[in-house]
Amino acid sequence: MFSGLGGEISFDAGVTKAFVVDRGLLDREMAEKAADAGAEFRLKTSAAGIRGTALLTRGVRGREEFPFRLLIAADGPRSSISRMLGFRRPQVYLAGIQAEVPCSIDPRCVELHPNASPDFFGWAIPVSPTRARVGLCAREHAKEYFDRFIVRYGGSMLHLVTGVIPLGVMPQTCGHRTFIVGDAAGFAKPTSGGGVYTGVRSAKHAAAVAAACCSAGTFDGEHLREYERRWREDFGRELDIGMKALRLRQRMTPEEIDRLCRALDSPDVIRTIVEHGDMDRPVSLLRKLALKPAVVRAMGILFASEVRRIITG
Repeated sequence: MFSGLGGEISFDAGVTKAFVVDRGLLDREMAEKAADAGAEFRLKTSAAGIRGTALLTRGVRGREEFPFRLLIAADGPRSSISRMLGFRRPQVYLAGIQAEVPCSIDPRCVELHPNASPDFFGWAIPVSPTRARVGLCAREHAKEYFDRFIVRYGGSMLHLVTGVIPLGVMPQTCGHRTFIVGDAAGFAKPTSGGGVYTGVRSAKHAAAVAAACCSAGTFDGEHLREYERRWREDFGRELDIGMKALRLRQRMTPEEIDRLCRALDSPDVIRTIVEHGDMDRPVSLLRKLALKPAVVRAMGILFASEVRRIITG
């Protein structure tokens, strides 16, 4: 179900089988599986430096040194490892704010509010009929936008979290016997801000290439670049098109966004979204929508032609 009123979209989770992941539970389950496979954990410990092929850390156990053959940096959007090694960082950083709020909400629908932020969008994800996770992302003044946005849900907050979302893939994600994966590499999806899917996929490719390199004892640039070839072939085009689409969206005025939302509120378009929508790989849906006359009219000739150029180029 889509509504163009006020630039708001309601996403019918019941029809399209959308699922909300409990990130805390997911992280715990992955950590348990890693420990069962032999991984060792250093809690409350951070990377302090790299000396040759040794990682220096500091934490509750004091200063330690860990020799490595290959280092996989999965240390998040502020990746200290990539800074130490001089990698160029992702292009854009968004500040995200989300709170659980008591409110009356349809538990079948996830609400998207494109006009809640000039850089991204706001959302309301139902936890139950009387509670929702409400939040938004912005490059600047995120707290101000959030304070205005949450008023429509009553303004009360039960739990508040903040975070950073990196957008725009790093030009280089391997080198110096190191692979950069997940948010550390800027693999968050520009269309939704989510990073679990691309994080897991990039980790899978990094693990496969690392195992092959260690088995053969080869750690030169040519063998490390197999990691980049794999992730680019897997989801690189999706991220590239998503970034171009985000820049295009940021140029749209609130009135243009509202007009587009109204165009999406038609049985034909909704049917297309239900049939072809994929939060992790949205390019196929964008291609379908770019052919819809109602969507083309709402976007205008110039915007519509630019969308076609982005998804076909």
